[in-house]
Amino acid sequence: MIELFQKRINNLRKALTTPQEAALLTNEVNIGYFCGFFHSEGYLVVTQEEVCLLVDFRYIEAAQKKAQGCEVRMFHKLSEDLLSILTAQGIACLHIEASHMTVSQHAFFRSKLEKENITVTSDNKLTEHIENIRIIKDASEAAKIRTAQQIAEKAYLEMLNHVKAGVTERELAARLEYYMKRNGAEDKSFDLITITGKKTSLPHGVPSDDVIREGDFFTCDFGAVYDGYHSDTTRTVAVGHADEEMRKIYSIVLEAQLAALSAVKADVSAKEVDKTARDIISAAGYGEYFGHSTGHGVGLDIHEAPAVSPRGTEVLRAGMVITDEPGIYLPDRFGVRIEDMLLVTQQGCENFVSLSKDLIIL
Repeated sequence: MIELFQKRINNLRKALTTPQEAALLTNEVNIGYFCGFFHSEGYLVVTQEEVCLLVDFRYIEAAQKKAQGCEVRMFHKLSEDLLSILTAQGIACLHIEASHMTVSQHAFFRSKLEKENITVTSDNKLTEHIENIRIIKDASEAAKIRTAQQIAEKAYLEMLNHVKAGVTERELAARLEYYMKRNGAEDKSFDLITITGKKTSLPHGVPSDDVIREGDFFTCDFGAVYDGYHSDTTRTVAVGHADEEMRKIYSIVLEAQLAALSAVKADVSAKEVDKTARDIISAAGYGEYFGHSTGHGVGLDIHEAPAVSPRGTEVLRAGMVITDEPGIYLPDRFGVRIEDMLLVTQQGCENFVSLSKDLIIL
């Protein structure tokens, strides 16, 4: 495992063009990605010669046990200990994760370091470089995402046994989270969406004490976290029965979802995948009711690059993990979304999701 972290660090070092440059990581997800220790109070310093994880007294023992490929040090005064590392290596320029640092944090580091003639950059160079590294998942990452998906699916199928008229959305969300954690999840990937009836027209509706009724759609957007990695899936089912319009909308969304699925492979633009799904929904007369992206990247964060949207700029590459989740949302009536999570390959993709996409009537 240490070789994996060393490989990642070596990729990170490509952002350092001279021996006088260093990188400071403050985002806990990125720190975990490069050394295996996930915690918001860590600071990872990377130079061409050294990798050092700075933590305070509360986390020194945990970091020493968990972190790999770096020296772990307990800092007493962060600015002084950081300055000591940088000056010892003759660092003149420190790159920070501008997208993950507050204005006050940036001002703090600048005030302490620029007095010592160390420039603190405030562009997105480091953030973009890390994003480009993380966008391709290695075999170990794919395996963790696959496990997260299996945990989530098992929990979802258990939860479906309780989807019936008279049950509240909030109860189903609580059951689903419990089942995921009982099956091995560290946490849920996001606030679970378990909504019914007219609320299914809300892409990110919030579960409440609303009660399921016969003839309702029930939409469940769910995911589990396993060893830091997320899964993300949506299924829409009907309770008791589905009328003709509900079946029609479901079939259009399914057609769009399957078409996008078939379009996914390396060297195809993310924008083209989005267009494949969007064109089908638009041709059916429902384009105005599909207002979000067809998909997004998934990994250590629930939303990562690439964006599978009309504005997406990425060309898909083998090893990317993306979602495929078109939907139609008819205001104050109902909505349908079907979402899979895919590993891009040279020939097409591996679908992590094994759940049926037929319209299920519970």
